[in-house]
Amino acid sequence: MTTWPILSVTTFLPVLGALLIYVIRGEDEAAQRNARWVALWTTLVTFAVSLILVWRFDAASADFQFVEKASWLATGITYHMGVDGISLPFVILTTALMPFCIIASWKAITARVREYMMAFLLLETLMIGTFSALDLVLFYLFFEGGLIPMFLIIGVWGGPRRVYASFKFFLYTLLGSVLMLLAIMALYWNAGTTDIPTLMRTAVPRGMQTWAWLAFFASFAVKMPMWPVHTWLPDAHVEAPTAGSVILAAILLKMGGYGFLRFSLPMFPLASHDFAPLIFTLSVIAIVYTSLVALMQEDVKKLIAYSSVAHMGFVTMGIFAGTMQGVAGGVFQMISHGIVSGALFLCVGIVYDRMHTREIAAYGGLVNRMPLYAFVFMVFTMANVGLPGTSGFVGEFMTLLGTFKVSIPTAFFATFGVILSAGYALWLYRKVVFGALTKPSLASIKDLTFREGLTLFPLVALTILFGVYPKPVLDMSAASVQQLVNNYNTAVTAVKAAALLQ
Repeated sequence: MTTWPILSVTTFLPVLGALLIYVIRGEDEAAQRNARWVALWTTLVTFAVSLILVWRFDAASADFQFVEKASWLATGITYHMGVDGISLPFVILTTALMPFCIIASWKAITARVREYMMAFLLLETLMIGTFSALDLVLFYLFFEGGLIPMFLIIGVWGGPRRVYASFKFFLYTLLGSVLMLLAIMALYWNAGTTDIPTLMRTAVPRGMQTWAWLAFFASFAVKMPMWPVHTWLPDAHVEAPTAGSVILAAILLKMGGYGFLRFSLPMFPLASHDFAPLIFTLSVIAIVYTSLVALMQEDVKKLIAYSSVAHMGFVTMGIFAGTMQGVAGGVFQMISHGIVSGALFLCVGIVYDRMHTREIAAYGGLVNRMPLYAFVFMVFTMANVGLPGTSGFVGEFMTLLGTFKVSIPTAFFATFGVILSAGYALWLYRKVVFGALTKPSLASIKDLTFREGLTLFPLVALTILFGVYPKPVLDMSAASVQQLVNNYNTAVTAVKAAALLQ
């Protein structure tokens, strides 16, 4: 069993599913149905295989596990895969959310169903690959490759301004990544390898650290997205189909945070320490400013998109605090936000499928006709606010706690973000769910179907479970986070000591 390349199987299983769908010819009802079922079964089997990873994962070890290595391109560039406590939660999040996306698209997508399902399965492979690649070139291929299916999902199956939104998303992300490619080349020339574990142990010269850090930052900041390069996200979300929004919010945004944890902190600790005040400033602006912008939105999706930017502000703040609570809170907040924001987009998709509008003003009084929906929506709204007892609280509280140790003003202003998020989230809930049912178009609206309940109730259970019992996620990442923080602090302390000696 140990010789079985389980990580590669998990990564490339969806490609197999995509090939099967490709073989199904025709555009008739039967072909569409088969494509849906193949996609669903592929994602479910991939999820089942990824659970073996969790089962066999040794949480006490900070090393990379399930490592696979094979010679690939040139000297020093290998096919190298492996996961540790920081990347495994993201792999599981990806495999767990994919079946929900397929189920959510079951009725909503009627044109080019085969192509849509293939795009999603290929996207899954590229996302899992991003989190488990242990070679910089391999990471870059997966990281950038994820742009293509997402570009197609938004550009083909999106809303009326889909072409604009997909091009904006593509160009923004690509622009940042070109700089990262240059930094990867520089690291290769410096160390003679692109192997990530080796690079983590290789000291990068001080001058090069700054430039490499900025190049990586350019890519990850756009991906997260951090303020001021966040403007592509609301457009992409508004135009993307429901499942596209779910994946975008839940997984693709996390790649930026994962990049900071995997590259910026371990490889460029001195530059990360030097630039921490900049990150704190940008994070606070993101938390406060985008929350205020969210208050002014008329489109439900746009509001949730801006709230995502605010929540990612907490993550960047926690990561660059460089404390145990901050980094662990950052990882947890990303997993929690993945579940909650994904679920919120599913909630929006459900009423959109019925009414074909996302305007907040078009709704009101839904509680009278859709009590189940109102309950589910309330749980996720509260988790988005960060109410104690939901997973949103744990992540936000830990990042604030970790930041407070390092920078009190940052933590002080970020706390306002929590109040503002309560402002826009509760306002949205009041407008959509409460009040009298006066609009005649809503008079015959139906409550959650079985299929919709199937996508939402597991997410409700996870949100409350991780809010009350966050231990599974925190324990999984604890050893890796501890090692990361220790190495970071050691590097920073050594430089400070050397500066004192001069």
